[in-house]
Amino acid sequence: MKSFQRSENLINFKSFTNPYTLMKLKKNHIITLLISAGLFFTLLSPLSAQDDAASLASGDDLAELVEAPEEKSLLDMIKAGGWAMWPLGLLSVATLGLAVYNGIALRTQNFIDEELIEKLEASINAGDFEGAYAQCAEAPGPITNTLSHVIEESSKDAYAEPDSLEKAFEAASTKELTGPFVLVSYLSIIAAIAPMLGLLGTVSGMVKAFNAIATQGMGDPGLLADNISEALITTATGMTVGIPAMFFFFFFKNKYGKIVSDITLVLGRFYGDIIRVKKG
Repeated sequence: MKSFQRSENLINFKSFTNPYTLMKLKKNHIITLLISAGLFFTLLSPLSAQDDAASLASGDDLAELVEAPEEKSLLDMIKAGGWAMWPLGLLSVATLGLAVYNGIALRTQNFIDEELIEKLEASINAGDFEGAYAQCAEAPGPITNTLSHVIEESSKDAYAEPDSLEKAFEAASTKELTGPFVLVSYLSIIAAIAPMLGLLGTVSGMVKAFNAIATQGMGDPGLLADNISEALITTATGMTVGIPAMFFFFFFKNKYGKIVSDITLVLGRFYGDIIRVKKG
């Protein structure tokens, strides 16, 4: 009986140590582990989803509690800029007005009338200085005013020297051509003043900010922010006004320079005609 039990135990031991049996056991353990892991993650996923929903809900609550900053309108920015915004506003209006006026006034047809110039040349070449003078009086302008002044000076001396006529042309043309350029030069003044005025507003805002820190400390950040915004807004506004003013100044300056050169050529033709008639 004992021998039979020993033989049975030996058989069981041999079957347990058999590689095929070990592989089956390993497979069973692996399958069991995979099923357990699947059940574990299946039970865990609803809990994690609940945690995510709770975190999102808390984030939404915080977003509702924190109000979004209100957007400032243009009027609010002007008010924040302080006192310097008023003169800068006047300069911006002046820049726009001067740009529109010079754009309308500084046109070649407003200074040079080809039909009138041909009539004046015909009268001068015919020796009819009185007729030319009357035509100049009917259509006042830089060219006609200059020519009428020269005719008036030459009538005082029938044998006027070319040098004296040339000086009369230069004096009269300088007076007539300086006037229209005055309104152009105002743009350069605005271009220089506007940024400096903006910097003055910046200094004023920074002084107020430091005074607020000295008197109240850092306890009221809103007051400090208002003063700093005044400093920054005035600088930006000064540049916004000054840069277009500088652009328009150089644009109209070059445009008027071309007009002046054309007028100079016309006056040179009149000068040659008068000298030729006087000598003839």
